[in-house]
Amino acid sequence: MELKVFAGSANQELAKEIAEYLGLRLGQQLMRRFSDGEIHYQISENVRGADVFLLQPLCQEVNTHIMELLIMADAFKRSSAKRITAALPYYGYARQDRKDKPRVPISAKLVADLISAAGVHRVLTMDLHAPQIQGFFNVPVDHLFAAPVMLEYIEKMGLDNVTIVSPDIGGVERARAYAKRLNANLAIVDKRRIAPNVAEVMHVIGDVRDRNTIIVDDILDTAGTMTQTADVLAKQGAARVFASCTHPVLSGPAIERIEKSAVEKVIVTNSIPLTAEKQKCKKLVVLSVAALLGEAIKRIHEETSVTSLFV
Repeated sequence: MELKVFAGSANQELAKEIAEYLGLRLGQQLMRRFSDGEIHYQISENVRGADVFLLQPLCQEVNTHIMELLIMADAFKRSSAKRITAALPYYGYARQDRKDKPRVPISAKLVADLISAAGVHRVLTMDLHAPQIQGFFNVPVDHLFAAPVMLEYIEKMGLDNVTIVSPDIGGVERARAYAKRLNANLAIVDKRRIAPNVAEVMHVIGDVRDRNTIIVDDILDTAGTMTQTADVLAKQGAARVFASCTHPVLSGPAIERIEKSAVEKVIVTNSIPLTAEKQKCKKLVVLSVAALLGEAIKRIHEETSVTSLFV
């Protein structure tokens, strides 16, 4: 099968980096909007019998980007592509993964069903908010971790007396993995969420006094949790406070909160593109995951191990 990579409109820059890593050009296509907002899509090259990867993080304007992905998948299915893989560096709706209140949907499952129904044969994603979302799909899922990219940068910072901090109980497994790799201590913040996008930090479990602390999380949305955690760590006597978050959603007051907080540096990836305005924030450090995703795509195409990327 011939390998081909196509990209929706969500993150063209990352798609170009991945194609460059693979020594390919992005697939030729035509995507435009009708005056009422409907999406028109046409593949501009032969894909019969091809191994096709559709790169589309489900971020900003998430509903539009989901619809783009579904329409693209349908087009490739009807054009006789041999295999269609949805490469989703960021999986939108992942935070709605369970019924935590009466009469609410499980939107993460709904989106998984839509992607499967559109004709996708497998999914490639990174740092899911909840790993069990893999089970929502009726097709194989390759779940990548940005940890190797993040840890390489953190190790180069040359910090000593490091404590990795999980901003909530749910992120302990992720934080423990970072702490093990860095031979660092572990601390946990007891957090109570009082409303969507509104969190109240309670207290820190573990010793952070005179330590270089690194908050580790998967999604940085309004930055409320992260900045509150940073401020609490500073009050508890932490020497320095850093943060590492894979997906920089950065909605609403996020940038303003980061600028005013005790955190010195926030390390993120380019799984989600940042606007020019957000890139002006001097505390943000953006690392590329193009090589990681590109290598995973190469291994899936060649039917070799993806897991060995993280061993």
